[in-house]
Amino acid sequence: MTSVLLILSWFLVLRSTGRLQSLEFNILPSSSLLAVAETENLATSSVISASVDREQATRKRNSRKCDANSQILKAEVPKYPGGLNMQHSIEYWLTLDLLNSEFSKNMSGRSAIRVRDSSEADIVFVPFFASISYNRYSKLKAGQKSINDLLQEKLVSFLTAQEEWKRSGGKDHVIVAHHPNSLLYARMKLWPAMFILADFGRYPMTVANVEKDVIAPYRHYIRSYVNDKSDYDSRPTLLYFQGSIYRKAGGMVRQELFYMLKNEKDVHFSFGNIKGDGIDKASQGMHSSKFCLNIAGDTPSSNRLFDAIASHCVPVIISDEIELPFEDVLDYSEFCIFVRTSDALREDFLINFIRNISKESGPGCGEG
Repeated sequence: MTSVLLILSWFLVLRSTGRLQSLEFNILPSSSLLAVAETENLATSSVISASVDREQATRKRNSRKCDANSQILKAEVPKYPGGLNMQHSIEYWLTLDLLNSEFSKNMSGRSAIRVRDSSEADIVFVPFFASISYNRYSKLKAGQKSINDLLQEKLVSFLTAQEEWKRSGGKDHVIVAHHPNSLLYARMKLWPAMFILADFGRYPMTVANVEKDVIAPYRHYIRSYVNDKSDYDSRPTLLYFQGSIYRKAGGMVRQELFYMLKNEKDVHFSFGNIKGDGIDKASQGMHSSKFCLNIAGDTPSSNRLFDAIASHCVPVIISDEIELPFEDVLDYSEFCIFVRTSDALREDFLINFIRNISKESGPGCGEG
């Protein structure tokens, strides 16, 4: 089976100031349409540069499709791969939102729009799907580089050769690398750029930090609780967790908490995943729970926080190193409870702390 991943066929250039501005979607004259063909034998996989004639034909075909009134464009937008991939799909939604800025008739509330001249842009958005590249193309065979590594090398080579990069040293470029393991090679070369990440757990401070980078939310798996008529008393489960229990590093706290809480009568703490009816069961469980645990795993963050929010279940965050999306404008203590790991691991501390939260005090009680 052959899968083709197109990368860097064009730049997105966006403005991000408070006023209505524009964003360019320009295929640079010096760029080729880059593709990777994945075959059963990675030895025969190759990075392909399209011919000049084919590139010109593609541009001509695309120009016909980019009609604001055309339904063809909408019909041909590919879906993002499902399953676990979806939690890191912000790279897809950001790209589509920027693409849509040129066709949307209602521009109210939009502050990022394409410009046709990159010299007019404040920010250069790089539409490289780093999370998909890692999830789908990181398999290794003896003596060979993975396709993910090849794609990263092409990305670095392409970006650093562009005048836009040279002009700023990459400081005005935005690169989405939401999966913690994505861009393991390229991040060390492209560190001057602004990264959009899930957390800083696997990044040295010299490469990623709060001074230049953005923490973005995960896409939740749990069904949004529409027409929720439940209240505090009608939700039978006090505390809920379902997911991987045995993790490495900071995630070992999950295992400790499992043994501490597994026999509590109104606590659900069990292993689970998204396979089969896993999402349906988790949706039912979180929709019927008062508090939902968000515990550090292999990295400080997970999509479980956003599952809890979508379920109207008060998140209980046990992750000392977590950085949260939009912390500068959102006061998470108004709807989340924070518990230090050292406190959570004290005998009976966590369960007693949660039991002593009344519906009157609510989640605004802040940190434990």
